[in-house]
Amino acid sequence: MQALKILKSSRIEFFKNKKFFIDEVSFSKNVFIPLSNACRNRCAYCGFVSENPDILDKRKVKSILELGAKYKCREALFTMGEKPESNKKIKKKLKKFGYSSTIEYLYDLCREALKYKLLPHSNVGVASMEELKALREVNASLGLMLENVSERLCAKGMPHEHSPGKNPKLRIKTIELAGKLKIPFTTGLLIGIGETYDEIYESLLCIRELNEKYGHIQEVIIQNFKPKKGTPMENFKEPSTFKLLKVTYASRVLLETLGIQVPPNLNKRWQLFLFYGANDLGGVSPATIDYINPEAPWPRIEELRRKTNKLGIRLKERLPIYEKFIEKGWYSEEVGEIIDDNKSKIC
Repeated sequence: MQALKILKSSRIEFFKNKKFFIDEVSFSKNVFIPLSNACRNRCAYCGFVSENPDILDKRKVKSILELGAKYKCREALFTMGEKPESNKKIKKKLKKFGYSSTIEYLYDLCREALKYKLLPHSNVGVASMEELKALREVNASLGLMLENVSERLCAKGMPHEHSPGKNPKLRIKTIELAGKLKIPFTTGLLIGIGETYDEIYESLLCIRELNEKYGHIQEVIIQNFKPKKGTPMENFKEPSTFKLLKVTYASRVLLETLGIQVPPNLNKRWQLFLFYGANDLGGVSPATIDYINPEAPWPRIEELRRKTNKLGIRLKERLPIYEKFIEKGWYSEEVGEIIDDNKSKIC
């Protein structure tokens, strides 16, 4: 119950707890590939989904992969809406490309990324066992934000009312399937969309229980809501830094040794979180923007290094698959060759 007390507290005395102090913080040098901006969900805060959706062709994807290789990135981050082929225009385009589904197309694109010595990390939304099994062959890791376990957030008038894929039972099932398949996995919470502290606590407990059962969660993102112009939640306030600090600290207490990420491009005071349990800065790209949050540019890697060094903390580059999963051999032979190649070159 310590974590729940932290969440509901009006103050934090974390600095007295030395066991959470860190001497290094990690990040992954990536190239961001927004494969499709079509989605079956209509979240009230999302500015990524387009009313005139499209999907990138192979030529465009290859040009982004070339850019990533030029900047010596290690990760190819593939993002898309959930089940883009539910849109007739996308389905027609996929058929023209020679594919029946986005995940079938993504499989070949991930294999293309490996040719550029980039390790794919894909976020595809809710997925089946068969889809995850296929993606495991060509991805170093996969990701799906839990966001929150509360079904209340799916009720009428709430942010997930028109988002069938945000049903927490479906998302939990996908994360569990990834565990059964031994896929290194990234998940996280979205803070500031109307959730309560009790719901945050229950969400963190859910992640802990899944990891205790399967041991596959490598990091948990504590992501703050950012209002997007033109969305139903454009006038909602962002969560306070104090609230995010409490969630970060509670996450560290509950999740112990897991990576806790706070995105530096979404938090101007990102350094503070390093003293409250965060030990990772997630993907940072020198080559592409954050297409989910285009209004929030990533800090330059040199700036991150300068600011962390000033705190006495070393900035360490990592791969999109954490070292402990490399040691366990939780990857395919095809992916393993690129892991070995990148490990020898990483800064």
